[in-house]
Amino acid sequence: MGIPVKLQVFEGPLDLLLHLIEKNKVNIYDIPIVEITDQYMEYISQMQGEDLDMMSEFLVMAATLLDIKSRMLLPPEVTEEGEEIDPREELVQKLLEYKMYKYMSYELRDRQENASFRMFKEPTIPEEVKAYREPVDIGKLLDGLTLQGLYTVFRDIIKRQEDRIDPIRSKFGNVKREEVDLGETMQFVERYIIDRGTCMFSELLKLRSGKMYKVVTFLTLLELMKEGKAEVEQPETFADIQIRFTGKEGGTGTLSDDYD
Repeated sequence: MGIPVKLQVFEGPLDLLLHLIEKNKVNIYDIPIVEITDQYMEYISQMQGEDLDMMSEFLVMAATLLDIKSRMLLPPEVTEEGEEIDPREELVQKLLEYKMYKYMSYELRDRQENASFRMFKEPTIPEEVKAYREPVDIGKLLDGLTLQGLYTVFRDIIKRQEDRIDPIRSKFGNVKREEVDLGETMQFVERYIIDRGTCMFSELLKLRSGKMYKVVTFLTLLELMKEGKAEVEQPETFADIQIRFTGKEGGTGTLSDDYD
């Protein structure tokens, strides 16, 4: 009957390597690769029957150790600068990073455990205490203040106010909203054209003031042209437009209905 051997569970091949280094009390920057590789191979030989996915990670590291072991038996490789390349360098860096993260996890675990022993309570400060404000001592507040100092403070405040003013937008005037009765204005323009029979566009624009009136006048003329009630003629570019009413009188209500 064989003697049962209980193996320590490691989280991965780096965890096992770190354990072997600490167990043998060797310098992590100068790993005795032959000794550590033999111990590592002895350990994984006892892992038969373990999960294959977990075993594959340990076997990959075993192949890496054997590769490093074989490279160390050969003449050392040299860089372009003439420095020897240590085959263990990459493995050492991985072990150092793993060791750092491992001890960081221990620190976080300890903090979590310590936090479970702390209790917090809701603030119980009376409203009277929260509302208390220390009275202002005018004498202490004005102590050492001179007229020159007061002027300096006043000048700084004025400058801050001036800095807040937009130098461009502050010069803009107020935009006033023009109130225009659309229906009444369109009927007014149409009636004027019907009564005159023929008129000039500039003549229409002078009847009333305001930009909105000009816009409505132009829309009214377009609608009359669309309905075939008016014709326009412009002798040349930028010349005044002549309007001639060609439809029947009595359509003065239709335009405003269309635009209401």
